[in-house]
Amino acid sequence: MGIDKDESPIKASAEQRSLARDRVRAKMAELHLSCTVESAQKIVHEFEINQIDLEMQNDELRQTSEELEISRDTYADLFDFAPVGLFTFDALGTIRTVNITGAQLLETERRLLGGKSLTGFIATADGKETFSNHLRLVLQRRVMLRCEIRLTRNDGTVIHGQLQSVAITKGKKGGHILTAITDGTVRKQLEESLRKAHDSLETAVRERTRELIGLNALLTQEIEVRKRAEESLQGTYAEINRLKDRLQAENIYLQHEVARQFNFGEIIGQSDSLKRVFLQVEQVAPMNATVLLLGETGTGKGVVARAIHCSSTRKDRPLITVDCATLPANLIESELFGREKGAFTGANVRQAGRFELANGGTIFLDEIGDLPPELQSKLLRVIQDGEFERLGSPRTIKIDVRIIAATNRNLEDEIRSGRFREDLFYRLNVFPVKMPPLRQRKEDIPLLVKHFIAKYNQKNGKKVETVSKDTLDALQEYHWPGNVRELESVIERAVITSQGTALQIVDRFDAFRKTPGPAEQNIKALGELERDHIIQVLRKTGWRINGNKGAALLLGLNPSTLRARMRKLGITCQKYDKNIIHI
Repeated sequence: MGIDKDESPIKASAEQRSLARDRVRAKMAELHLSCTVESAQKIVHEFEINQIDLEMQNDELRQTSEELEISRDTYADLFDFAPVGLFTFDALGTIRTVNITGAQLLETERRLLGGKSLTGFIATADGKETFSNHLRLVLQRRVMLRCEIRLTRNDGTVIHGQLQSVAITKGKKGGHILTAITDGTVRKQLEESLRKAHDSLETAVRERTRELIGLNALLTQEIEVRKRAEESLQGTYAEINRLKDRLQAENIYLQHEVARQFNFGEIIGQSDSLKRVFLQVEQVAPMNATVLLLGETGTGKGVVARAIHCSSTRKDRPLITVDCATLPANLIESELFGREKGAFTGANVRQAGRFELANGGTIFLDEIGDLPPELQSKLLRVIQDGEFERLGSPRTIKIDVRIIAATNRNLEDEIRSGRFREDLFYRLNVFPVKMPPLRQRKEDIPLLVKHFIAKYNQKNGKKVETVSKDTLDALQEYHWPGNVRELESVIERAVITSQGTALQIVDRFDAFRKTPGPAEQNIKALGELERDHIIQVLRKTGWRINGNKGAALLLGLNPSTLRARMRKLGITCQKYDKNIIHI
């Protein structure tokens, strides 16, 4: 049972033509007696024109009819083979039309459904009332409405019908309802399964929650037991700590006695010049500013660098030290910035550079004045942009490193001579710290002597406890070209060679006292004494400067510093034996 068909446009056209002819005949009969020949010809001409118009209208009507036939056939196919059941009902729910899918949905032949009420297929009384109300509301509201009812199919099975209805108007027969019905049985089954699974999950969660509450109660009890056990042990720990403190009391006392004389770990002294250094360290340590440490060899630039790092926010990250003067020129770039495997002959493995190791911490570039010119531009880029590339790699590495640099050279002289980049100097010279030489803070020598005696007593198992006034005077009157490093070497040797509890200086410091006279004579005398002392040590080492048995080590000086002092004092190497090293 398909959709209704309208009257044919061709039949309507024929009726119009017949009516037009009848009117023309009546007009001709009316005018037959009274019209002239000329009037008759005019009427015939008008008739012919009307005939042509009618023929054209007839062609248009025929074409329209054909298009309507095609459209109706297409609509009928769409209606009949739609994937959902399509029904048209009157206001009482009587089936007027139904498509093939709708008939299959009810398991009933299509021809048997025409004129039947859908209520006969509704399974429950509530469903029938729901359907009746649904049709009434659709006709009243003229909007699409939905409802669900249970339908009994012809084979007795019950399905969950899902209805979507809308009111339609057809001709002058008043309102009809178009309804799409789909089988929601599977969805209902899935929803029911989901509900059951949800209920089951809720039950399992409640049971598990009860179990966890019980376990939590047991855990709370165990925690309380542990707390009581810990509290009972705290007294024992406190007693152990008290005993430990007593055993270490003497060592702690000694450390405090030494530490109270200085402010930053290994920096010993309380002179005004050193206090200025302390103040600068306090100011710059918490910052990330670049620091340039200036001063002679042996003045403690490395100690100050460690103090700055240990007082900074980077103290939990590494402090990486690089001595630019001792690294071979052909390896310093790979040591600083790293290399890839095969970057050059002998580079058999990939190696991270010192800057990568210092990432997040601090890098101390000692003797920065000895950095080769070709690497100064690369260092400048690291300071400005925080990036570089490994040797043999195009990949840029980003780092966050604080830079502390140190030098015993006059970098401004190095700039004028073309050996140091001016822009790099300005980048390094953000916060300069000038380390005073030992000869400018001689009041710190007694503290340093005491510190070094304690250090080397412990190291060598000695018990040196006193220093004579003459010895201290001699130590304070000496020029100390090697600064604190030279003093430490002298005290170490003295502790080793001293017999008994008094410090005995084997070096010729008893001859270094100032002689009466003008200051110029004293300075000259000190220079001569220093010259004699260096020559004496060189003779002992066979005029050897470098190495473990060289004069530089005995004097506590850097070899380059010793050579500079020798040039200043006019000391030239003499042929002594086959181990002589000429400078």
